[in-house]
Amino acid sequence: MNREVKRVPITKVAMPKLTRVAAYARVSSAKDAMRHSLSAQVSYYSDLIQRHPGWAYAGVYSDEAKTGTRDSREGFVKLLTDCRAGRVDAIITKSISRFARNTVTLLETVRELKGLGIDMYFEEQNLHTFSADGELMLSILASYAQEESLSASENQKWRIRKNFEEGRPWNGTMLGYRYRNGTLVVEPDEAEIVRRVFREYLAGKGVVAIAKSLNEAGIPTRYGNQWCKTSVSGILRNYTYTGNLLLQKTFREDHLTKRTLPNEGQLPQYHVKSSHEAIINMEDYKAVQAEMERRAAKHAPPGKSYSNRYPFTGLIICGCCGKHYRRKVTATEPVWICGTYNTLGKAACASKQIPESVLMDLTADMDIGDLTEIRAEDGNRLIFRFRTGEETVKRWKDRSRAESWTPEMREAARQRQIERSRQNG
Repeated sequence: MNREVKRVPITKVAMPKLTRVAAYARVSSAKDAMRHSLSAQVSYYSDLIQRHPGWAYAGVYSDEAKTGTRDSREGFVKLLTDCRAGRVDAIITKSISRFARNTVTLLETVRELKGLGIDMYFEEQNLHTFSADGELMLSILASYAQEESLSASENQKWRIRKNFEEGRPWNGTMLGYRYRNGTLVVEPDEAEIVRRVFREYLAGKGVVAIAKSLNEAGIPTRYGNQWCKTSVSGILRNYTYTGNLLLQKTFREDHLTKRTLPNEGQLPQYHVKSSHEAIINMEDYKAVQAEMERRAAKHAPPGKSYSNRYPFTGLIICGCCGKHYRRKVTATEPVWICGTYNTLGKAACASKQIPESVLMDLTADMDIGDLTEIRAEDGNRLIFRFRTGEETVKRWKDRSRAESWTPEMREAARQRQIERSRQNG
């Protein structure tokens, strides 16, 4: 008998695909207790996901000192970006209010995630968005969360305004003072930094030059950050350093947008004389204000009165470092540039400046007053966010070198070419 032996091929058994699960955690305050809470949340979710059979760890995304009513949170935006890129299958979070207190933002985000096939689980409410009644329950619970946010906001406003009526500042977070027992007390070392800023400005230095000199000297801001144009200007314009208070100069638009607006008569203001020890005398303060106005008028466009507010002021946020963009006048035209890039250079922030004409073209069909934010992302991508919660994404093209030249620059180049030809000729 002839035996026949055949090799039996091994049939590979497909391993079940693990569900890639991410978590989102947030606290709305930078206080130490809150930081501990956020750290605890991150540790809890990291351990929970990695121990769960059938789950693959896709990361814990978190935001510190970010309100749940805003959808510009860095961790939140990064989570959505990774979801759109197909890196996440499911998300777990503590509660609806931790994820978003704005009903519109919440429902739009959940619907987008459902469209991507991504389930969300809210632990506190024991609610899956893929469940049959998920969206109905979300609508109801999110409305409660939004009302809770409104109530907390109104209570906070009442406490602040009560302090204002009594002539007391809300806090003492400025450089040079500490808030103790309801009054501002001078911090000597920091007060000397404030005096230095005023002294150097009156001696002829610009705000950017002052910022650079402070950074080079290793002197930090009130909270240990580097100085920039905005932080120096804030010192120079702060009336509180004269020993007097002007309270309620600004106010919050509402509890959803959280935009801070100048008080131009919408609410009462309170002037308190000699409320605390002065760091800067009134004569020097007034001299600085007059000099700032003089320099501003000098660089204002011909035929136009100076204004420190332009259409995009406070709206454009850098997607690289999170700082606001500011307006800068160049040889060709005004541009909007990240504050970090402008002060510290490309090594600190690799963002790109945006020509103002480009921004005007992109917003020609929009009401700029309805915008709450313009986020400048990599790849010339701008995300326009509106009060309604809606978003529009647009891309802009870099100008060619020829387009960026002014007639004067072209004429100078032509003259250089003529000179070179003459020398070679």
